[in-house]
Amino acid sequence: MESKKKILIRIGSLRHGGAEKVLTTFLKNLPENQYEIDLLLNLYSGKYLAEIPKWVNILYLNKGEMITTNRIQDIPRKAFRVLYQKLLKTFPKILYSTILKGKKYDIEFAAIHGFRDEILNSPLPSSKKIVWIHNDLRKTHFQNDHEIRIFFGFDKIMVISEQIQHDFQNLAKNEEERNRIVRIYNPLDTKEIHLKSDAPKSPEGILKTFSNLEKPIPTFVGVGTVFPQKGFDRLLHVHKKLLNEGFRHHVKIVGDGYDFEKIKKLKKNLGVDETAEMIGFTNNPYPHVKEADFFILSSRYEGFPTVLFEAITLKKNIIATDVSGVREMLLDGKLGLIVENSEEGIYEGIKKALTDPGSFEPYQRELRNYEMPFNLENSVSSIMKIIDEL
Repeated sequence: MESKKKILIRIGSLRHGGAEKVLTTFLKNLPENQYEIDLLLNLYSGKYLAEIPKWVNILYLNKGEMITTNRIQDIPRKAFRVLYQKLLKTFPKILYSTILKGKKYDIEFAAIHGFRDEILNSPLPSSKKIVWIHNDLRKTHFQNDHEIRIFFGFDKIMVISEQIQHDFQNLAKNEEERNRIVRIYNPLDTKEIHLKSDAPKSPEGILKTFSNLEKPIPTFVGVGTVFPQKGFDRLLHVHKKLLNEGFRHHVKIVGDGYDFEKIKKLKKNLGVDETAEMIGFTNNPYPHVKEADFFILSSRYEGFPTVLFEAITLKKNIIATDVSGVREMLLDGKLGLIVENSEEGIYEGIKKALTDPGSFEPYQRELRNYEMPFNLENSVSSIMKIIDEL
């Protein structure tokens, strides 16, 4: 009997992000007896920890919740984590001989682009190396051609959108490098999304303004990790501007992240506490999405935003900024309204929804008959094929 392939997968934590969700879905749908997997986290934290199959061995550098504040009492622990992780990144042999106990891996897998250097600098030259790229690298700190060229040190570069694929293909120097680039659809469990969307919503605050009016007030929901990439600050500024112009509506932000308190403070400063709501962390955002009138993606940049496929699955009216992956996912504007990637673009999109809701009916007709261009099984099989053939 052929021995199981030994695989090391690296990611920061299993907190609530698209890449973390996708990795968890992938691991949950792998056959149990085919691989021996060590999942190494920088921080043992996150809502998806409980969903990782028991047969996957979870290892970690640090334990506890992410420290998002700069309170004096938190600084020593925060500094220790940073220095410890830097030490292990600079001297990888220490990591491989201690936490990883000298184990030899067949495959080393960076589940997000941020672990490029950790995997490429592995002291195991014989292992095959894979990276899974979920973001448009031109919008991250890997912006220039030289930085992106370093990714060709991987044996396989898994990308999640056509735009990212084209960017890499344009930088490839020969056919062999072009063959390393593989376009993979994110594993997405549509059955789970539908099932969870029917569950009761988690407890939340009540939006008081307009709630006593007979005519329902449109609600716009945004879902994602609360940090600058997602553009929730832009969404709140637009919300305030439209309220000032007399357009009644509600905004709901579902998610948590290191910018949560900053965005909450902005909401208060703008004076929209009674019309905008921040749900924070929830295990199940789908009831909020299902109940809303419009789903809004206000992101500054993306790779292939998983939340958009979730909104498509739930047949929502969609407004999305023109970031990487959006045109591909919304069929160049057939399934939802694509707006300019700016505060003005978000303003125009929401204003159109409020003044001309009937203009979204063509999108609804398309969504009613739309079938995903992939299924969960095919996505998982495609990644397994890459692993098996390396």
